[in-house]
Amino acid sequence: MRWIELADRVFACRYTELDQTLGLVVGDTGCLVIDTGTDEAHGAQWAAAVREVTDLPWTVAITHAHWDHFLGTTAFPGADVWAHPRCTAEIVDGARAQAESWAARYRESGRDDLAERLLAARVVLPTHEVADRVDLDLGGRAVTLLHPGYGHTDNDIVVHVPDEGVLFAGDTVEQGAPPSIGGDGYPLKWPSALDALLDLGPRVIVPGHGEPVDPGFVRGQRAELAVIASLFDGVRSGTLTVDEAVAQSPYPEEATRPALERGRVA
Repeated sequence: MRWIELADRVFACRYTELDQTLGLVVGDTGCLVIDTGTDEAHGAQWAAAVREVTDLPWTVAITHAHWDHFLGTTAFPGADVWAHPRCTAEIVDGARAQAESWAARYRESGRDDLAERLLAARVVLPTHEVADRVDLDLGGRAVTLLHPGYGHTDNDIVVHVPDEGVLFAGDTVEQGAPPSIGGDGYPLKWPSALDALLDLGPRVIVPGHGEPVDPGFVRGQRAELAVIASLFDGVRSGTLTVDEAVAQSPYPEEATRPALERGRVA
């Protein structure tokens, strides 16, 4: 792991596995942990790292219902856990299937230790809802939890630290790899979600995977996703074939074709 101090008492923590980035915001009376990691062992490592920075009571924000963002929550006992209500529903319905699917992938690549850790992880459900916007007081520091709309999933939330201009974007922004537009993504609506992020006027945006970026990077990713949205719309309307859309995509074929072939155009 590697700490990045983004601003006064605002940190990102970078991990090699999955190129993941977790977050920590510290106030005078409490701290906010953004995402909890991939499994209980990872969560425990992350919690120990947080405790090296602060011993203040912690609150947790889960940015969306993908396993690598919430399966470490057991390491944060007693914490209020905030998430979108659809995130909670997806964790209830899909956490075990996600764990089994990724455990199989780890086994195929010879990483049985990570597979076993993943399958052993206990699921902790969120305790508080962010349907639209919630303002938290960490003591002398206000933090906003916001649902920007449909994008990477239908249950994304972002964390805005307005006094320092830092925004933790979860996987609505990704650096180092194309955004995950397949699966449960919403490519037609994703550009609007990024507009909502940019409207907050952040100085630094922290993706769920990759290095922190500036607004110019997000505007560029928004433009790419607008192209993706137009390609999906073309396939949906029949004016483009999947092959034609793949050829025009700003992202590699392996990141585009499966999503187009699944036909997720919501």
